[in-house]
Amino acid sequence: MTAHPLPDPAASAFAAQADACHDLGSPLVAAICSLVAERGLPDSATRRRIATWPGAIGAREAAVPLRFTAALHRLVLDGADDGLAAAFPPADLNRDVLWHALRAAVSAHDGFIAAYLNSPPQTNEVARAALLLPALLDLHAAHGLPFSLLELGASAGLNQNLDRFAYDYGAWQWGDPASPVLVACEWRGKAGPPQARDLEIAERSACDVAPVPVGTQDEQRRLLSYAWADQHPRLARLSAAMELAGAHPPQVEAAGAADWLEDRLAPLPEGRLTVVLHTIMWQYLPDAEKARAETAIRRAGRDAGQDRPMAWLRFEADGQSPGGGVCLTTWAGVADDGITRLLARGDYHGRWLQMLP
Repeated sequence: MTAHPLPDPAASAFAAQADACHDLGSPLVAAICSLVAERGLPDSATRRRIATWPGAIGAREAAVPLRFTAALHRLVLDGADDGLAAAFPPADLNRDVLWHALRAAVSAHDGFIAAYLNSPPQTNEVARAALLLPALLDLHAAHGLPFSLLELGASAGLNQNLDRFAYDYGAWQWGDPASPVLVACEWRGKAGPPQARDLEIAERSACDVAPVPVGTQDEQRRLLSYAWADQHPRLARLSAAMELAGAHPPQVEAAGAADWLEDRLAPLPEGRLTVVLHTIMWQYLPDAEKARAETAIRRAGRDAGQDRPMAWLRFEADGQSPGGGVCLTTWAGVADDGITRLLARGDYHGRWLQMLP
C-alpha cells in the first residue's frame, strides 16, 4: 500500500479543497484532502484517474476531491469498510489512523471509488434556500403575484419545497415551525426582515442534466455521501428534506439548462411572476451552455410586463469573498429591466447571510 504523490494540478486541487473545507467547518474532509495532497494515493485505478483527469479538477470545475471524499463517506454509510468507519465520526479525528484507513480503503475498494468519481458532487444543500428566501419575499411584496419557480441544476429537487421549510435567521423567523426541515441562518447587516410574510407558489419545475432520485435507501445514501460526515446538522437537515420530498415529490426533468429554458420560457404566463433560480451550479456549465442559458433568460425578460414579470435569482461563486454572491435581475416592462443587483453575500452552506446596502 505504498502511496505515490499526485502530480499537479491534482495535488494542488486537493490542497485547495482542504483549505476550503477547513474554512467551512469540516476538519475531517479537510484532513482527508490534505493527506492526499501531501502523500498521494496507492497505485490504483483511482489514483490514475485523478492524476490524469482531463481538464480542470478543482472545486469550481469538476470538484474531483469532493467526488473522492464522497466515495469514502459512501463506504462508511454502507458499512462496507470497518477500518474507515473507525476513523470517521463519532471517533475523534486522528490523522495517522485516518491515513492508514484511507490507503487501505483505496486498495480494497479501488473499483468502487474509481467509478464513484464519474459523478459530480450532488450536495443538495437545502440551507442555501435561506439565501434566496428574502429576495423571494421582496419580489412577492413588489408584485403580489403567485410564483412560477424554474430551478436549474436542481439535482434531486429538494429546494422545490423551500416554502415548506422553517427558517430561523435569529433576528426573524419564517415558515412552519412544525416543519421537519429547520434552516438556521445568521442574519448579518442592518437591514430589517422582508416586508412580505407570505409566498404563493403556483408552479414548481426544475431541470438537471442527471436528476438524482431519492426514492430508495440506496439513492438516499448516495445523496448523503456528498454531505460531509462530521457535519451532523447538515446530514440531519438533508435527511429531513428527503423525508419531506416523500410527501411532496419534486419534479425534475432530465435536460440541460439552455435547452430547458428555451422551451419553458416561451411564452411567459400571465398573472404569474416567473423566477429562474439556481444555487452553485453555474460554474459547472460549459461556457457555450452558459451563454445560451443567459440569452434565453434575457430574451424572455424582454417580453415581460407588469402582468407577467420575470426574475433571475441566483447564489453563485463570483470570485469575491466572503462566500458567494446573491444576485437578482428583474424584468417588468420598466426602466431598470435587465439590471443585475448584488443583494447579499452568503455562506456556501447557508450558515450566514450578509445583506448589502
